[in-house]
Amino acid sequence: YWQHRFDWRAQEARLNAFPQFKVALDGIELHFLHVEGKGPKPYPLLLSHGWPGSVFEFMDIIPRLTDPARFGGDAADAFTVVAPSLPGYGLSFAPGQKRFSIEMIADCFASLMTDVLGYQRFAAQGGDWGAFITSRLGAVHADKLLGIHLNLLAVRRDAKMLNNPSEEERDFIAKLEHWLKEETGYQWIQGTRPQTLAFGLSDSPAGLAAWIVEKFRAWSDCNGDVESVFSRDHLLANICLYWFTGAIGSSFWPYYARMHSPWPIPDGGVGVPTGYAAFPREILSPPRSVAERMYTNIQRWSVMPKGGHFAAMEQPQALAREITEFFRPLRT
Repeated sequence: YWQHRFDWRAQEARLNAFPQFKVALDGIELHFLHVEGKGPKPYPLLLSHGWPGSVFEFMDIIPRLTDPARFGGDAADAFTVVAPSLPGYGLSFAPGQKRFSIEMIADCFASLMTDVLGYQRFAAQGGDWGAFITSRLGAVHADKLLGIHLNLLAVRRDAKMLNNPSEEERDFIAKLEHWLKEETGYQWIQGTRPQTLAFGLSDSPAGLAAWIVEKFRAWSDCNGDVESVFSRDHLLANICLYWFTGAIGSSFWPYYARMHSPWPIPDGGVGVPTGYAAFPREILSPPRSVAERMYTNIQRWSVMPKGGHFAAMEQPQALAREITEFFRPLRT
């Protein structure tokens, strides 16, 4: 299908319908979407994607955030959305450029929002690595943040959870142990031998598609049928952005940095107002008692009826609603 029927130009046009820019920042050319909101006072919102995603994750959610009135919402809730390609990903990659850790990406995005675009304060949202970036922003750039909204929580095992667990925490520990045993092979190879894998995936489009689509199948709310949630065209648009730019190897770097660096969220945790949408097929969903040890100012915790790890693609209407409702009272 990719070779004979897929229409890349149609997907390219879909991306190009949004205003896009590049800026020289932190030693690279950073690519980002900058979509003005349609309302009386749109608030700046940074959207951060993860791996193996891209800005193609946001095609359906951006209009709902920038033009809520078009979808039956209130124009007063409009955001101006800034959605960068992570450094080393897609159009934020060039051969030979330096690699970025999560800590470096967060600093880069803070500079983009404040120094380049002139937003002294902004809202931020993310899942996957985007959740780590957003959490890091909330921890070390709190003065710039209105608040953060997440659909993945950057938590880790701690002594309190292990030594005296509640029933909810025991259930989470069991799921975490299963995840670590059965689902983290990709993390270990990407975090320890990224170049070896990169050669293979950069040489084989079938290999690249298999490596990426397996994650969309395993991590989404699709009951094993990936095309029941994502169209082939949407999956291939995302894969093509890795293939055409040759960026799969550099996209692994946050895993390498994570494996060889301290935990990216400081010990003091995240104190800015925090909202969380718990989608049922997220890869890991810690109980609130665990989350609150890292996020000390959780103001909204929503258990979602459907959806998984790629919430912006799977459930754009539901996620847009959660983002809107969380940030609405913080704007005043």
